[in-house]
Amino acid sequence: MAGRLYAWARWVVRRRGRVVAVWLLMLVVIGGLGITLHGKISTEFDVPGVESQQAQDLLKKQFPEAAGGVSRVVFEAPEGDTLATPEVRAAIGAGLKRAARVPHVIQVADPSKTGTVSRDRTIGYADVRYDDIPQNVPESSKDDLSRAMDPARDAGITVEFGGSASTPPVEVGGPAEVIGVVVAFVVLAVALGSLLAAGMPLVTALVGVGIGVLGVQFVSRFIEMTNTATVLALMLGLAVGIDYALFIVSRHREQLAEPGSDVRDSIARATATAGSAVVFAGVTVVVALAALSAVGVPFLTVMGLAAAATVLVAILVALSLVPAVLALAGERLRPRRGRVLGRRSAEGGAPGAWGLAWGRAVTRAPLLFLLVPVVALLAVAAPAHGLRLGLPSNETQPVSSTQHKSYDLLAKGFGPGFNATLIVVADLHDVPTGQRAGVVKQLAGTVAKDPGVATVTPPTANKERTVSVVGLVPKTGPDATATSDMVHRLRDHGTGAVTAAGGTAYVAGATAGAIDVSGKLSDALPLFVAIIVVLALLLLCLAFRSVLVPLKAVLGFLLSIAASLGAVVWVFQYSHLGGVFQVAAPAPVVAFLPVLLIGVLFGLAMDYEVFLVSRIREHYHHGGDAREAIVHGIARSGRVVTAAALIMTAVFGGFIFNHDPIIKSIGFALTVGVLIDAFVVRLTVVPAVLALLGRHAWWVPRWLDRTLPNVDIEGADLPPRPDAPLATKDTGAAGPRG
Repeated sequence: MAGRLYAWARWVVRRRGRVVAVWLLMLVVIGGLGITLHGKISTEFDVPGVESQQAQDLLKKQFPEAAGGVSRVVFEAPEGDTLATPEVRAAIGAGLKRAARVPHVIQVADPSKTGTVSRDRTIGYADVRYDDIPQNVPESSKDDLSRAMDPARDAGITVEFGGSASTPPVEVGGPAEVIGVVVAFVVLAVALGSLLAAGMPLVTALVGVGIGVLGVQFVSRFIEMTNTATVLALMLGLAVGIDYALFIVSRHREQLAEPGSDVRDSIARATATAGSAVVFAGVTVVVALAALSAVGVPFLTVMGLAAAATVLVAILVALSLVPAVLALAGERLRPRRGRVLGRRSAEGGAPGAWGLAWGRAVTRAPLLFLLVPVVALLAVAAPAHGLRLGLPSNETQPVSSTQHKSYDLLAKGFGPGFNATLIVVADLHDVPTGQRAGVVKQLAGTVAKDPGVATVTPPTANKERTVSVVGLVPKTGPDATATSDMVHRLRDHGTGAVTAAGGTAYVAGATAGAIDVSGKLSDALPLFVAIIVVLALLLLCLAFRSVLVPLKAVLGFLLSIAASLGAVVWVFQYSHLGGVFQVAAPAPVVAFLPVLLIGVLFGLAMDYEVFLVSRIREHYHHGGDAREAIVHGIARSGRVVTAAALIMTAVFGGFIFNHDPIIKSIGFALTVGVLIDAFVVRLTVVPAVLALLGRHAWWVPRWLDRTLPNVDIEGADLPPRPDAPLATKDTGAAGPRG
C-alpha cells in the first residue's frame, strides 16, 4: 500500500494546481446542489415492522385525519384567575378562531367545549390538527399559529406549544460549535509549531466536510433522512478531516526537519506512511458506520451511510488535496532551526521530551499502568448496568423552550401520564359491520380497567367505520418503567376483543413508538457488537500481522465503550452534573446512542491504534528492542495522537451544548469516549500491555503469516531517501509544476 501511495503522491505533487482546482470545483458544484436542491429533513424515527409503526401506516392510509400532525396549544390562566372567566374564555376563543384560518390547519378543538381543562380550571389545552404528517407541516404554518395566539397573550394568559408538529428544528453553528473549531486551530498551532501548517488541516477539512455534508443534503431530496444524520456527518467529517490531515502534515514536517530532506520526496513519503495509516483507519471507520445497516433500522442505516460517505470524502481529501496544498506551500513548511521539530535525535527525527518520559514510565512499571486505569474505567462503567433506552420527550428539551414549558404545564394540570398519551388502533376490516361498534366499546372498557390507565377518551372512527381509535392516558409519565409495562400488558391481554372478532389491534402513539424502537435496537445490539469485534480482529490482524495486538485492541475498545456508556447514564439518565451540561431532566438514554457510539468510537479508536502501534511496530521490525520500540513509538506519535484526540474532543464537545437532547447526548458520548480511548486506553493501557508481552506481542502462527497478504503501512518497501535535495530554490513551491 505504501508504495502505491508514494507513487500517487508524487503524481499529485506534479499536478498540484489541477488537483486543488478539481476539489474547489467539486465544492462549488456539490455545494450548490445541496443548498438549492436539498430535500425535507425528518424528525421522526420510524422503524418498519414494529407495532406502533404498523398502526401509523394504517392511519395514514385509512384514517388520514388521525395521522396528521398536531400542535397542542397549552393555556395557563393569569395568576388568581381561571380559564372559566368570560374575559379569559373570550381571549382564548379569539386566538383559536384565528388559528382555524392558518394554512394547512383542518381542525381546532376548543377546550371550553371539549372539556380539556384541569380540575382547578387554571390549565387547559387545544389540539390544532394539520392536514399532513408532522415532518411535512411547514414552519410558516407553525409561526402563523404562534401569532394567532396573540389575543390570549395580550390578556395575560400563558401560551405554550407541544405536540407532534411542534418539535424544534436542529440548529448547528452556534457559539459552542464555533469555539470548538477555534480550539482545534489552537491545538493544531501548538502541535505543529506553525500557523501556516495549523491552517492547512483546518482548511482542507472544511473543504471535505462541505462536500460531504452538502452532498448528503442533496441526497435527502431522494431518501428520507433525519436531521440527526446531517449533524452526525458534520461532526465526524470535521473531526476526522482535521485529524487525517494532521497525521500527514505532522509526518511531513518531521521529515523536513532532517538535513538534506527533499520537499517533494517528503510529501510523497508522508502520504505513503501516515497516509497508509489514514487509509487503514479511515476505511475501518467507513466499514463500521456502514455496518449500522446490519441493525435493520432504516433511519440508522441512512445515518451510518451518510456519515460514512463524509468520512470517505475526508480520506480522499487527505490523500490528494493535502499533498497538493503541501506542495504549494513548499519550503515555507520546513521547521526553522531551534524548534522542537527541527532537533536531531539518535534516530534522526524529533521525539518529544514528554513522550519519551511517558513511554519510559509506562515500560518501567507496566503492571501499575495497566491495573490502575482498568480499575478506574470499570468504576466509570458501573452505571451502565442500569442503562435504559428510549426517545426524548418534550421534558428533555431546554428548560426555556416552549416544548418543555408545555410539558410541565400539562403534568401540573393533568398528571404526569398526560404527556404519555397512547392510542389503541383497531383495524376492523375483517369484522362484520354489525359487530364493529360493540367490539370497539368492549375494547375501550377493557383498556379502562387496566391498573395503569388513568382515563380513556371516547372512540373515534373513519367514515367507513373500518378503523377506530381509542385514546388513553396512563397514570405515569412517558419514561416510567410502569408505562412500558402497561403497554406490554395491553398488547398481550387488552386487545382480545378485537382479535377474537377477526380484527387487529395496535397499541401506538409516541410513547409506544419509543418503546418499540428501544426494544428493536436492544435486540440488535449483541449482533452489532459481534460484527464490530470480528471486524476489528480481522483488520488489525491484517495490519500488524499479530494475534495478541488485535485482541488487546478489541478488549481496550470494549472497555472504552463501557466507560463511555457509564458516563452517559450517570449524566443523562441519573442527571448528575445536569446543570453543568444543561440537561433539562433525567431520562432514558437515546435508543440508538449505544449502537451509534459503538460504530463511531470503534472507527476512531482504530485511528489511534493504527497510528500509534504502527510506529511501535516500525521501530521493532527495524531491529529495535521491544520495550525501546514502545518508548520510540510513543515519543514519535504520542504528540500527534494527543493533538488529534484534543481536536476531536473540541469538535465533539462543541455539540454538547446544542439545544437538541439527541445531539447533546451524542456529542457528550463521543467526547468522553475519545478522551478515554485516546489518553487512558491507547496511550496508557496499550503500551503497558505491549511492555508486559514484550516480543511475544508480535507473534503470529506460521500458517497465518503465510495466509495474510502483506499490507505495508510503515513504508518498509519505499525507495531510500535521496542524498541531496531535489527541490528548486523557489521557496514558495515544492519545485517546477509538472
